[in-house]
Amino acid sequence: MSCRLLVVAATVAEAAHVPSDLPLVITGLGKTAAAAATARALASYDDTAGLTVLNIGTAGALRPGLSGLFEPGVVLNHDISADVIRSLGYDPQERLEVGPSEVVLATGDVFVSNPVIRDALAERAHLVDMEGYAVAWAAREAGVPVRLVKHVSDAADESALDWPSLVEASAVALGEWLEENALSRG
Repeated sequence: MSCRLLVVAATVAEAAHVPSDLPLVITGLGKTAAAAATARALASYDDTAGLTVLNIGTAGALRPGLSGLFEPGVVLNHDISADVIRSLGYDPQERLEVGPSEVVLATGDVFVSNPVIRDALAERAHLVDMEGYAVAWAAREAGVPVRLVKHVSDAADESALDWPSLVEASAVALGEWLEENALSRG
């Protein structure tokens, strides 16, 4: 059975260089939009056998020296009150394993540009975004494997506010990665 891909990105800007022969879903920003759009796209398939969701996008570096492309192996829902939910007797499932890499991606609806927030997140993760966890959750719920490929666009500080001028470089790198990796498998 051949591997089929569904590329999922938050914005048109991040997906600007996705090869035109790959199916693409643009979710919009944040966890709710990402989960809903991914679930809707997966529900449209009659058969998901052999399908892999490939979430591409930009990420902020939470630690110094991180740049380029990463394929996180763990994704965290960083802005859920996990400890409180656990104390109420429920499992918040705030940590999903999505691959063999030791790189951890923290996902939340907070746009991280404050160094204090960044440094607190850096204790648990390497990168931060706003959709990865939600895409991974929706794929898992549909029984479809997921891969996350993120390109560092900023340092999750005041430079993140320049994201509109930084996203093109990330989109080019993500497009090149797809050309080299996804098309040969898909």
